[in-house]
Amino acid sequence: MAELIDYLQFVLAPQALNGLSLGVAVVLMALGLTIIFGLLDVINMAHGEFYAMGAFLALTLAGLGVGFWALLVLVPLLMLPIGWLAERWLIARVFHSRDRHILTLLLTFGLGMILEDLLKLVYGPNTLRPENPIEGGTEILGMFLPNYRLFLIGFGLALIAAVWLVVFRTGLGAMVRAAAFDKDMASSLGVPVRRVYAGTFAFGVALAALSGVLLAPIYSVFPTMGRDFILMAFTVVIVGGMGSIQGAVIAGLLLTQVQALSSLYISPVWSDPLVFGIMVLVLMVRPQGLFGRLGHA
Repeated sequence: MAELIDYLQFVLAPQALNGLSLGVAVVLMALGLTIIFGLLDVINMAHGEFYAMGAFLALTLAGLGVGFWALLVLVPLLMLPIGWLAERWLIARVFHSRDRHILTLLLTFGLGMILEDLLKLVYGPNTLRPENPIEGGTEILGMFLPNYRLFLIGFGLALIAAVWLVVFRTGLGAMVRAAAFDKDMASSLGVPVRRVYAGTFAFGVALAALSGVLLAPIYSVFPTMGRDFILMAFTVVIVGGMGSIQGAVIAGLLLTQVQALSSLYISPVWSDPLVFGIMVLVLMVRPQGLFGRLGHA
């Protein structure tokens, strides 16, 4: 019995904490993806590069003397106009085309490649590691837990709750959901649909950039970081349901726990195939994912 308690306390619990800290950051990134798809019906293939841009922008500002707490506010604010312009100048130009699904996918995929090459050109191909903004750890029930991971969990969960409140409990969120459900009816009722589209896309980009700021001290920063991380975010969105905020949160937290805990029993190289296997099973049983779209939530 004592061995079981020790195993739960010193092996499973710390690993679950690592999975939770990764999970809240994945959820933040997946929320941006799912809100963009739920409203614009656009699969943003450049989302990973916006995540990387947030991390590199944080590194640049930190080198100029900006503190970590200011970065959590400043980086998303700086990325908002970038997301707005990307939607207005690029996506909006092909949005009403008959083949807009393919065109927007290819357009954002090309945009992602350009952004990745720009990051390589400006910062070089090497991996950079920012300093840990919150040093030390805290002992809880006999476990020594890094303070930064505890902060990441608390801050991420609070931000996820704030996003939910904005979408489902405010007038702005009502306009977003109305535009997602029926854009023509929303427009006839006075909702500025085009501005809602651009603002929602910019908000999703800002969430991705904030995820980059939060995860940079843990996973380092390099130009191709978005390419790897976006696979997990897309898996979360697909399993949760394309366009479902509730689905993105639940699927993100569950899948990262599966990934973290399974690495205790199988080689870590099989953790990602296991998660993708779960995605395939969900699609076989329930092709629309676990939950519905944003406009129907």
